[in-house]
Amino acid sequence: MEMHNVGIVVESLDNAIEFFTEIGLILEGRMMVEGEWAGRVTGLGDQSVEVAMMVTPDGHSRLELSQFLRPQTIADHRTNPVNSLGYLRVMFRVDNLDELLGRLEKHGGKVVDEVVQFGDVYRLCYIRGVEGLLIGLAEQLGNTKATDILEDNE
Repeated sequence: MEMHNVGIVVESLDNAIEFFTEIGLILEGRMMVEGEWAGRVTGLGDQSVEVAMMVTPDGHSRLELSQFLRPQTIADHRTNPVNSLGYLRVMFRVDNLDELLGRLEKHGGKVVDEVVQFGDVYRLCYIRGVEGLLIGLAEQLGNTKATDILEDNE
C-alpha cells in the first residue's frame, strides 16, 4: 500500500502553487476535473474543479491542490487552531528553515508563535501560509530522527 496524496481546497490555485513551489514542491500536473462522473465520487453532483498535483523532490509524497469553480465552497476551516477536529496541518522537512521562512514571508507566510528546538533532533515551527493554511516546517539537526526518540520511549 502507498499513500498517494493529501488534498487541500484553495481559493487561488496560482497562489497556492507559487507558495508550495517556494517550499520545494514541484508542479507535477494541472488539469480540470469536470462533470457528473466526478461528482459521483465526491457526492457533489455536477462539479468543475481545477486541480494541481504538487510532488516532493524525492517523488514519494504529493499534495493535491483543488480550486472549486462549481459548486461553490460552503465552509472555511483554514484559520482554525491546531487543536480543531479534522485537517490539522501538513508538515515538511526542510533544509534551511531560517532562509525558507524569509522567502515564505514574501508570500504571506507568518510564524504562528515561534521557531522552537525539539532536543537535538529538529528546529520546527508552524506557519500560516497561503490563504491561512497551517503548515509545519521542520529542519532536521544531525542524524537522529523523531521516530528514534519515540522508539526509545516505548
